[in-house]
Amino acid sequence: MESHYQLGQKRFGWFAWLVLAFNIPVILWGAYVRVSYSGDGCGANWPFCNGQAVPQNMTKPTLIEFTHRMMTSVDTVLVLALVGLAFWLYPKRHAVRQYAVASFGFLLVEALMGAGLVLFRMVARDQSAGRIWYLSAHLINTMLLLATLTITAWMASGGVSRFRIRNAPAGLLWSAFVTVFISITGAVAALGDMLFPTESLMEGMRRDFSNASPMLLRLRMAHPAIALAGAGFVIWMALTLLRNSQLESVKKAALRLIALIVFQLFWGAANLSLLAPVWMQLTHLLIADFVWIAMVLAVVESAVSAKDFTSEFLLVIGESARQSTAGNPA
Repeated sequence: MESHYQLGQKRFGWFAWLVLAFNIPVILWGAYVRVSYSGDGCGANWPFCNGQAVPQNMTKPTLIEFTHRMMTSVDTVLVLALVGLAFWLYPKRHAVRQYAVASFGFLLVEALMGAGLVLFRMVARDQSAGRIWYLSAHLINTMLLLATLTITAWMASGGVSRFRIRNAPAGLLWSAFVTVFISITGAVAALGDMLFPTESLMEGMRRDFSNASPMLLRLRMAHPAIALAGAGFVIWMALTLLRNSQLESVKKAALRLIALIVFQLFWGAANLSLLAPVWMQLTHLLIADFVWIAMVLAVVESAVSAKDFTSEFLLVIGESARQSTAGNPA
């Protein structure tokens, strides 16, 4: 029979995955706010929308921006509930508590950075260099939020109480950094597609390589090459993990990561050839989120297996020493 707390922890794991899943549409809707030029739909006001808690006679941009704010509010309640349940169901210093708290911290930063975009007017058709840097920092925080939520759900579901990320293979950790960098270049490219739409692929390439083009356009052309090279490196590291690991959980994590990256490459090529329509941009972002979650799971699975391998190795050495002592009494 499962105890009250064991049953509660199992349900907590389900809830943690649900919270992670809810964050995906929140992120996608935030991207839709950008591509629909609705970032100034509530004016330069935060947390209120056009100075009102619930704006009246909303225009389309106002409705889009206000919907995103409401989704973020629901997300805040869910993550707060996640933290409260973690403290109720798990003992002191348990890593589930720590990662749940970290998730709330990153969500808080996420909301504040979103507010900064509005208050500093880095929205709609703003083409400033500051927007590029701010967008990049915002994206990094979003990825950290997804990572901590993923680890919280994974630990709660797998019964893992503690692990060290540094135990994961160094190549896989570098792959995580490469994935973040690719995502940043993708966000910059998406901003360029939004601010400088083109009518043909050839026209877009001509503008990208022109010295007279704005910096955003010249940065946009770097993403496909960086994505292709970076994906090759990540796939290579995942294949190495697949060959060297004996655990099915690690092999599944590596295969999942490889499959998603390959799919993302095909989708990215289609997105480029079709001149990045909104629905493809959002789908491209959706797959990118799945790739990142798969990367995080590959890292933590390999980190735990490394720890388990070390423990097993020490047990074998200890058992051999005891047998040796028993066979050769002093």
